[in-house]
Amino acid sequence: MNKTLFGGVAAIALSAGMAHADAHLAFGMEGGNFNWDSYEEFAANAPDLSGETLTIFGPWLSPEAEYFSNVLAYFNEATGAEAVYTGSDGFEQQIVIDAEAGSPPNIAVFPQPGLAANMAAQGLLSPLEGGMADWVAENYAAGPSWVDLGTYADGNGDDQMFGFFYNVNVKSLVWYSPENFEDAGYEVPETMEDLIALSEQMIADGETPWCIGLASGPATGWPATDWVEDIMLRTQPPEVYDQWVANEIPFNDPRVLEALETFGMFAKNDDMVSGGAGAVASTDFRDSPTGLFTSPPQCYMHRQASFATAFFPDDVTPGEDADFFYFPSFSEKDLGNPVLGGGTLMAVTDQSAATDAFMEFLKTPIAHELMMAQTGFLTPHSGVNLDAYRDEILRGQGEILLNATTFRFDASDLMPGEIGAGSFWTGMVDFVGGASAEEVAGAIQDSWDAIK
Repeated sequence: MNKTLFGGVAAIALSAGMAHADAHLAFGMEGGNFNWDSYEEFAANAPDLSGETLTIFGPWLSPEAEYFSNVLAYFNEATGAEAVYTGSDGFEQQIVIDAEAGSPPNIAVFPQPGLAANMAAQGLLSPLEGGMADWVAENYAAGPSWVDLGTYADGNGDDQMFGFFYNVNVKSLVWYSPENFEDAGYEVPETMEDLIALSEQMIADGETPWCIGLASGPATGWPATDWVEDIMLRTQPPEVYDQWVANEIPFNDPRVLEALETFGMFAKNDDMVSGGAGAVASTDFRDSPTGLFTSPPQCYMHRQASFATAFFPDDVTPGEDADFFYFPSFSEKDLGNPVLGGGTLMAVTDQSAATDAFMEFLKTPIAHELMMAQTGFLTPHSGVNLDAYRDEILRGQGEILLNATTFRFDASDLMPGEIGAGSFWTGMVDFVGGASAEEVAGAIQDSWDAIK
């Protein structure tokens, strides 16, 4: 038996023949944090797939590959199938080669929707069946967003749902030191208006609100694109965000300029940012969070995705010395609680009875909770038990996902490379360096026009 750690709790990856009642004991929790009832129901209704093989191919390598294989053990036990996962750091190239050669896996795990959409248009994916779109709309927080993100044109140009999102990440986070907030008498803001007022109060108190760094070698500028994307979702309806991503509205549209100027309110104000506005472009994004933890603090807040913890000082413990809050929305805009992030999706590349059963398995809370307990896995599945998350940091991010009314992918990742990883990045550096929003947005739009 292969023993692994599920959030510090010894668990056993089951062989196909082991009774899952033993699995409850293996977790040492008597099933308290897991929806075992959902597994019982799935197993009671699952088809007998004895002798069937299900191949799954994706980008997850060790240890994530082992964690996912632990989940597959439960599917195998319930169905008698042999589901096997294989990971590769060359997934995005290999999946196209295999599919075009007529030898794809049964299911492919796509790290983002772009490649899946391309393959769907080539007729290399099978649409999801069993009312999956309706199920996701009803059972995922911000469900219609996830349906939209998994829906692509097929080979005939007709929209169908191809992608089921399994493991997502959240970017709409502001990191801070709870001790510093408490010492200064500051409270976590609930609205963007509150956040702006808090920033201004910190300045009035002689403090510096923000640490912002855009330097990232050849990718310098990308952290600012995340700021602008988050602000676009908080100042405009999601359909306008989608139009912006597709350049159906120009980059220098007044609505985009508003988002740029709002970012500039934080990043181009010497009093707002540690080191002054002139240091923003030259400060490495990996170094920028450290100002939260100096004594006295160089700043009180840092907007960054969940991976920010990787760049905290070694003596900082997330959940104790550092915490986060949701990058809030404008109450006056009445746009709900939008969340910016990314996600991994499952798509069927070679349909079979086993693929149909596996997609049904992914609807169960237990299929998500088993990953939640092992690693940095987040899900918008509204049926999961939040207590199954490995730690409080992940649980808090899971709560943000469940409270989301809209979810959108990082715009720069969805734009053509010449824009999203080119003129948008460099334009943000020019913007914090003193160029106007109109100048920067106009230059980015010129780069769009040049590739049409």
